[in-house]
Amino acid sequence: MSLRFLTAGESHGPALIAILEGIPAGLAMDMDFIDRELARRQTGYGAGPRMKMEKDRAVFLGGVMEGKTIGAPLAIWIENLDHSRWKGKLIESMTIPRPGHADLTATLKYGYNDLRPALERASARETAARVAVGAVCKLYLCQFGIRIEGYVRSIAEIEAQVDAIPLEERFKLAEGSPLRCPDEAASQAMQERVRRAMEEKETLGGVLEVIAFGVPAGLGSHVQWDRRLEARLGAAVLSIQAIKGVEVGPAFENTRRSGTQAQDGIYLEGNRLVRRTWRNGGIEGGISTGEPILLRAAMKPIATTLTPQPSVDLRKGVETQTRYERSDFCPVPRAVPILEAMVAFVIADALTEKLGGDSLQEQLQRFEQLPKMTIDHFSLDGGEHLFWE
Repeated sequence: MSLRFLTAGESHGPALIAILEGIPAGLAMDMDFIDRELARRQTGYGAGPRMKMEKDRAVFLGGVMEGKTIGAPLAIWIENLDHSRWKGKLIESMTIPRPGHADLTATLKYGYNDLRPALERASARETAARVAVGAVCKLYLCQFGIRIEGYVRSIAEIEAQVDAIPLEERFKLAEGSPLRCPDEAASQAMQERVRRAMEEKETLGGVLEVIAFGVPAGLGSHVQWDRRLEARLGAAVLSIQAIKGVEVGPAFENTRRSGTQAQDGIYLEGNRLVRRTWRNGGIEGGISTGEPILLRAAMKPIATTLTPQPSVDLRKGVETQTRYERSDFCPVPRAVPILEAMVAFVIADALTEKLGGDSLQEQLQRFEQLPKMTIDHFSLDGGEHLFWE
């Protein structure tokens, strides 16, 4: 059994809903933790005014009894508090698409008579449901000693010097920063850069990093394209609004290295097979190596700007300029828990696929029996083999 989830709901509708299927029976739901994850999505310097309106809380409508999962699909409800301001209100027709949004493409695809249905569903408000799903997946992964942590590496042209900061310290330092950046000097510079963007009526993007600790070797597969772990992670990350690029480890930097300098040598420490570098980001051949998994995501500056942009009024058939819709100036810090959530979902999905079973207790027993990256778990016979007889 593997995981899958769906979300429903619009930006200003009554609520967001997520259905998560495949979580085994017996997992305790820590509601405080889930609500803290939702709160993390709403905080960060550069957030827009809506974050002050919403106080997201997760309510389980199904799949949980007496505080534990029962093996049935989980139904999660998150109320949109801003809905009351829109319910029953006459809304001016929206006919001018904003470059970079789904306004134009979704209206063409679905034949809407107004742009707003595209805006309502494409909005990043939907990611609140994903964070709730990811929080459940984090609780599940925690049972196996796996955790997912993220931070901001860069905003605009300002890049944090994170490589000198130990992995175990980056997340804690980042959570103490309004920019979710573990480098204090860079965080201060980023804050000033975002402030300037606000004055200039502009928006900013950046690069986020997420690290998955404790992932066992052997998740994913090389035998089909859609089972490769980096392919699954890449698709999940690129599904997040405004994310336009992803790399596993220092993938783009590796293009400037020679072949012998772009790999992670294999060494023996006692009976353990270990790596002393991190150039493949913890994945080889579509399969986890047992080392931490590193992902980087590039988030573009979001397209809704106070400064008007060139567009066309689709009703009047004339060139014009966009009208402002409420949004963030820099969503990068708030995107960290969203990225963590999608990575947590994919790792949890790959783990349930590997373990099978219907209850958490059953899976914990199977987890202990997984092959380890040690020399004694390999049984190569050293003999000759006749292929394609």
